[in-house]
Amino acid sequence: MNDRPADRLAIAVAQLNPIVGDVSGNLERARKARAQAAHDQADLIAFSELFMAGYPPEDLVLKPAFQAACRAAVDALARDTADGGPAVLMGTPWVEDGKLYNAYALVANGRVEAIRFKVNLPNYGVFDEKRVFASGPVPGPVNFRGVRLGLPVCEDAWTDWGDYENVVECLAETGAEILIVPNGSPYWRDKSEVRLNVIVARVTEAALPLIYINQIGGQDELVFDGASFALNADRSVAFQLPAFREDVVTTQWSRIDGKWCCARGTIAPAEDRDKADYTACVLGLRDYVEKNRFKGVVIGLSGGIDSALCAAMATDALGPERVRCVMLPFRYTSQASIADSAAIAKALGVRYDVVPIESAVHGLEASLSGLFKDLARDVTEENLQARARGTILMAISNKFASMVVTTGNKSEMSVGYATLYGDMNGGFNPIKDLYKTEVYRLAKLRNRWKPFGARGPDGGVIPENVITRAPSAELRENQTDQDTLPPYDILDQILERLVEREESTATIVAAGFDRDTVLKVERMLYLAEYKRRQAAPGVKVTLKNFGRDRRYPIVNRFNDPGTPVPQPDRTLVKGTAMAKASAGDF
Repeated sequence: MNDRPADRLAIAVAQLNPIVGDVSGNLERARKARAQAAHDQADLIAFSELFMAGYPPEDLVLKPAFQAACRAAVDALARDTADGGPAVLMGTPWVEDGKLYNAYALVANGRVEAIRFKVNLPNYGVFDEKRVFASGPVPGPVNFRGVRLGLPVCEDAWTDWGDYENVVECLAETGAEILIVPNGSPYWRDKSEVRLNVIVARVTEAALPLIYINQIGGQDELVFDGASFALNADRSVAFQLPAFREDVVTTQWSRIDGKWCCARGTIAPAEDRDKADYTACVLGLRDYVEKNRFKGVVIGLSGGIDSALCAAMATDALGPERVRCVMLPFRYTSQASIADSAAIAKALGVRYDVVPIESAVHGLEASLSGLFKDLARDVTEENLQARARGTILMAISNKFASMVVTTGNKSEMSVGYATLYGDMNGGFNPIKDLYKTEVYRLAKLRNRWKPFGARGPDGGVIPENVITRAPSAELRENQTDQDTLPPYDILDQILERLVEREESTATIVAAGFDRDTVLKVERMLYLAEYKRRQAAPGVKVTLKNFGRDRRYPIVNRFNDPGTPVPQPDRTLVKGTAMAKASAGDF
């Protein structure tokens, strides 16, 4: 295999699911993938960004013992390559001259042959790599069997041509022949199109073929969708791996007329956005449970749409035998809700228990009766119901070592339509980043489709009545969500503009929305920040989720008054004021 002519290369792409902190496990995953690549007669196998550590390692990567463990694992992998099998491109933390780098190492012939450091460290959205890593020098290519490989790491391939420290531009100018880009690129809706557009631009500018390697799997709020691919220098797609699935594929490369080209391989079709969202939620929940080693999950199944969708996702993620659903009825719980929750559990094939909360609520009210004497009943008593349910679910979690899945959607999380220490109790929320209208849409989708690898039953699992019935918290007689909130189709449009787009209230009103409604929703959004800080983590689906993306202060007195945004008075600023300020010239 080492005698292969320099005009041909077999490059294996490892699209795998590493676990953050599981250095020994990630090493074994790499060894298993390398063995497969050797079977397929690959010359080289390439892994994703920081594969040895798992991505993102956050502040764990600052721990010297962790850094040492990753280095030891890379050294062990390097020694493996003395067997004459495939060389390896491995993502790993790397300490050099007292600085910590996000590195990509070429290991071959029993040693570390070359190493390159990430230059452009992302510090936006979900990324804060400048917090932990040093920026590396702009790299040149590495030599592998007479082929000059350019190894830009993730963000290094997202920098526009001509920008400061453009790594791809530098690699092209210094003789790179093939670009191999390791990534830790998390999923959000329509991300695959964004990625492709960026990489097409790099290929066009550099006139070089490029392999884009992405990991899959869930890590806390983030889900990585894989969907690794390659483009030839003419921008044609050479191969496209399936999203959300592990795969190790060996690709064939040839030098033709002095240029490298990848033979056409399988091109997996892209999932549509709703199917991708649902699959991401299932994978994120599965990995959170599996990687944290929970035995299973418990869900408060109310008979409403949110808990129904969460139960379906949990069953698809883990299988019915690891899902326990609990109906927690009170005097305001309708017979329709009781019947629907039982029907959902039966359709999914999960364990179903009924635990009435009457005595728990009465006990709490009795304990508070002296303090609350002569005071009117209000939302306080309603919240006692939610908190009794939350306490019971947590007790079940403790007793049976099952994680509570909490079921609030993004609409509710936005405006605080949820009870702290009640229905917000739980370890993880698969629908936290889905607006209510999207929850309905995905519920309808699940009744006619389920994702590849789903462990739940085929066919309809959410009764039509659950989808069509007006949503209600059922904490008082004849209550509906719309007693407190605007209709969800209106609310969600306003929230999407406030949260994802950061639009001013004046702009939203100008788009045709009622001014008082917009101002009310914005006020509720700000007031609910303290609740969101205490909410369970959940899968990121949208461009801007709560937590990693959108970080607002809890103490915050700003309210957009709903008037047009004032423009700065540039006549008050001396023309050269900013330019001369650093020189002290005022």
